[in-house]
Amino acid sequence: MSETALPVTATASGQSGTVVAESATARGRRARIALRTLQVVLALFYAVASALPKLIAHPSASEGFAEMGWGDAGMYTIGVLELAGAVALLIPLLQSVSAMALSALMVGAFVVQVSVFDGENAATPLILIVPLALIAWARRDQNARLLGLVRRRA
Repeated sequence: MSETALPVTATASGQSGTVVAESATARGRRARIALRTLQVVLALFYAVASALPKLIAHPSASEGFAEMGWGDAGMYTIGVLELAGAVALLIPLLQSVSAMALSALMVGAFVVQVSVFDGENAATPLILIVPLALIAWARRDQNARLLGLVRRRA
């Protein structure tokens, strides 16, 4: 289903329900634009502010991963995962899956911040989970399309 399609599903009361971000109204259009803007901003954050320092082995990233005991391999792995998630946030079919995967990565980041760094910057991953969860929920219809494509190829 494209971003401009109008999905209609039956609710328990028999009424048709439509997610606001997918409706054809002016409000729905504004919601789609806001959601897309949020996705672009998050993709830029993950690619530039988060993945890039890890992939170029910036001293701030290297020191943190050395302190955790993960070394360069862990740093590059997390950097690649963040960059892949950032790119996938911009691909319509992968948006929801990417948001869920990045959320899982942020849960791990929170655990590391609390356990290794005594809670320093622990709020950042939790704050990032909120918009990622919104994207995953709003783009959830793409999961069925992706699953259908995977099943056809298998």
